[in-house]
Amino acid sequence: MTWSMYRQFIETVALEAGALLRERVHSCHTVEYKGEINLVTEADRLSEALIVERIRSAFPDHDILAEESPETAQGSCFRWVIDPLDGTTNYAHGLPIFCVSIALEVEGVIRLGAVCNPMLAELFVAEEGKGAFLNGRRLAVSRTAELSRGLLATGFPYDIREDRNNNMNYFRALALHAQAIRRTGAAALDMAYVAAGRFDGFWELKIMPWDTAAGWLLITEAGGKVTDFRDAPYQLRSPHILASNGAIHGEMAAILAATDPLDTR
Repeated sequence: MTWSMYRQFIETVALEAGALLRERVHSCHTVEYKGEINLVTEADRLSEALIVERIRSAFPDHDILAEESPETAQGSCFRWVIDPLDGTTNYAHGLPIFCVSIALEVEGVIRLGAVCNPMLAELFVAEEGKGAFLNGRRLAVSRTAELSRGLLATGFPYDIREDRNNNMNYFRALALHAQAIRRTGAAALDMAYVAAGRFDGFWELKIMPWDTAAGWLLITEAGGKVTDFRDAPYQLRSPHILASNGAIHGEMAAILAATDPLDTR
């Protein structure tokens, strides 16, 4: 299969899963809890089942890492990384801010990524070395050069009530330096928005591979920068992520580094 065919496949499946979520968003949802505030709905599972079925039908030997299912590891150099519904809490409450995120990793490198925002009919797609696009239009990160003029995004971990390392300290520190901070509740969408220049920067703790795989490629292909909190190269298993347009990255990294990780004032 050619790369153009892989790209067409990921676009088609992301749109199909997004349509499923859009059709069900205002339904009465079955909600289960994986933790105190970490929930999953029937829509998460239906979306994941759809995506996994499409992948297994087309590429039965490929590995799959998805949020709601055990990882399949057959030793393939191809691995699909899937978040079938990022923004589940929003979705369960009928708040129309959520997305589908699908990435294709080949020999440890993210080669393709797609984030579908079905409520706005937006499909963000990136291909390694070919750029990032929104509905076919090439994307570029913002040109904001100063953190004081920057609009940032973040999220809070599901164990915010139990663990002091919960991002409240970093939020406070960056809020005093940025123009504003938003918390949408969908990390993959936040990262797509950095790629599109809507946000200038994003950071989050205790992030999972399926949250970041597609967004990571979108941002780098749009000209931005993605690292860990120490400004070291980001990896899918990195516990924290810092992403930006590149111009304000150093300022953000310096503030994170200077903030006491256990300061809970």
